[in-house]
Amino acid sequence: MDIEAPGEAKELPKIHRLDESVVNRIAAGEVIQRPVSAVKELVENSLDASSTSISVVVKDGGLKLIQVSDDGHGIRHEDLPILCERHTTSKLSKYEDLQSIKSMGFRGEALASMTYVGHVTVTTITKGQLHGYRVSYRDGMMEHEPKACAAVKGTQIMVENLFYNMIARRKTLQNSADDYTKIVDLLSRFAIHYIDVSFSCRKHGAARADVHSVATSSRLDAIRSVYGLSVARNLIKIEASDNDPSSSVFEMDGFISNSNYVVKKTTMVLFINDRLVECTALKRALEIVYSATLPKASKPFIYMSIILPPEHVDVNVHPTKREVSLLNQEVIIEKIQSVVESMLRNSNESRTFQEQTVESSPSVPSITNNESHLNPSPSGSKSQKVPVHKMVRTDSSDPAGRLHAYLYKKPQNHLEMNSSLTAVRSSVRQRRNLRETADLTSIQELINDIDSKCHSGLLDIVRQCTYVGMADDVFALLQHNTHLYLANVVNLSKELMYQQVLRRFAHFNAIQLSESAPLQELLMLALKEEELDLECNENDDLKMKIAEMNTQLLKQKAEMLEEYFCIFIDSDGNLSRLPILLDQYTPDMDRVPEFLLCLGNDVDWEDEKNCFQSLAAALGNFYAMHPPLLPHPSGEGLEFYRKRKHGKNPQDVGKSSCDIGDDIEIEDEFEHKLLSEAETAWGQREWSIQHVLFPSMRLFLKPPTSMAVNGTFVRVASLEKLYRIFERC
Repeated sequence: MDIEAPGEAKELPKIHRLDESVVNRIAAGEVIQRPVSAVKELVENSLDASSTSISVVVKDGGLKLIQVSDDGHGIRHEDLPILCERHTTSKLSKYEDLQSIKSMGFRGEALASMTYVGHVTVTTITKGQLHGYRVSYRDGMMEHEPKACAAVKGTQIMVENLFYNMIARRKTLQNSADDYTKIVDLLSRFAIHYIDVSFSCRKHGAARADVHSVATSSRLDAIRSVYGLSVARNLIKIEASDNDPSSSVFEMDGFISNSNYVVKKTTMVLFINDRLVECTALKRALEIVYSATLPKASKPFIYMSIILPPEHVDVNVHPTKREVSLLNQEVIIEKIQSVVESMLRNSNESRTFQEQTVESSPSVPSITNNESHLNPSPSGSKSQKVPVHKMVRTDSSDPAGRLHAYLYKKPQNHLEMNSSLTAVRSSVRQRRNLRETADLTSIQELINDIDSKCHSGLLDIVRQCTYVGMADDVFALLQHNTHLYLANVVNLSKELMYQQVLRRFAHFNAIQLSESAPLQELLMLALKEEELDLECNENDDLKMKIAEMNTQLLKQKAEMLEEYFCIFIDSDGNLSRLPILLDQYTPDMDRVPEFLLCLGNDVDWEDEKNCFQSLAAALGNFYAMHPPLLPHPSGEGLEFYRKRKHGKNPQDVGKSSCDIGDDIEIEDEFEHKLLSEAETAWGQREWSIQHVLFPSMRLFLKPPTSMAVNGTFVRVASLEKLYRIFERC
């Protein structure tokens, strides 16, 4: 053992400059603490880009993959080289800009930090560009020059293998379920504040999204969609404000739970100047109010949006911007606390209890008061757990305190039984785990039928194929291994939609129509499109009668259609909602009349299994990617959009043939509005086929054996033979 000699000076540690890569990695670990930190930064960037739709896909809790896609304004090509460098941003240019900052990002550290602890790939396109660009980043630098690629409007950022170079951090984050729950909670909070933006969050490969909100004008509807009816029906709207410069200047609005809401954990969603933050002092102050005002120390649900002058908020106080500092914070909290307390006291004056029906057990017969006096329960005193003097509604001669003597058994009529059944079904539906498939035997039989008829060879083609492009209006060209195939996209999409209806049975999200559509008018449109004699009054009367009968039939089936298929028809016979079968895909609404007529004429409403099968088939045909009704605006189809002169005008008499020819040439122009509509419809269809249909097929479709012989797949060439021909040349 070495003993330091007295008076011998110990060498002082030398200060040296850390390598830049070490500095950047340390800073990255502080900014990106968990996968949810990366998701928050990326979603905030999407919101800063004026996005109206944000989709998040996560794998293994975000450690293997985080993919955030938006439809914002995109990133300029010339900005891509410095996009992921530290402290590069478009949000501010000088420190004073922080005093009036409105965007959520401002430091320019988030993307850079992700490149130091993960592999980042950015795909983006800006308005007016013919194609997008894709580029990968590592350690803040581009790995290669931006490559031109097909892209959807906006930006998609993928972060793969997060914390691959931070072994200790990665080991502490092995519980992927916990991290995914945090990501879902984060997206839920954004969804109820930014109600003009649609949000989606799902696990990679999952059929359904765990968060799916659509743009709406009602905050309460957004809360109901994300957190459920049990929360939304127990909320009170709250508002508070102050405009005294000497004390505080703020505006607050939101929703708080009332006295009927009882849970064990506080949920507080707080936005300050549209920035998702936490405020421990405000949360504690409100919990104190709830514990003092409501029974059982109920834990509240609180959503608040506070708006203050930008110069009164310091946003640069936390590495992840999770907290902010407010001017006159204590005064603001005190005033909000006072308003909340007042609202809760008023709410506590009248409390609602859910009605419960108590029925006597069939194993224990009801007895009268006289019988209870004569035959007290001999075993009652043995099972007594509560002191007799503390029990209520008991007879002193019956220490067991039986309640059967106080029950009045009333026979239930058929209407009451139906009402009770509806209430039970509603309750079960609210509590049901959305990840579980429907437990109806008929649906399970139909799904088993799909599995048993799956063609293994076609399944391998569908899973492993590469989309090449559209060969014509119906067939797409695919490559699988060294073979080229023509695939009928109408048949494929029809089968995929049919299977999706059965697998998502009773768990659909909704497409809200901008205006409710009357069924009878839509059915008349469908009937008129059929080849009937439109000039015959008898046929007109017949069509009207068919439309009326089908309208009444669908109104009778409205409850079942809404519960199982998310098709909402109101009591007046108006259609207002349709189901979402695939995310980012909306069916051709021109085919709604045909779909409704199919529901009325082709569905077997008597047998349960046949009913669900025919309904799924009708939905599959409606959602299938048929060619648009307008001809393709190219080739021979372009002639449809030319303006035509149907006859000579009286003014043309006496004109030379050259003059008349000039007039025809002037009138032989395009119907530009119709042509533009057709180009949009066909372009949208091709985009949906490439970016929605084929990715979804790889995940969900189980092709039936019939597709091997009905022309859905046709092998047209072998690349291996072509390669040999090229080698000979």
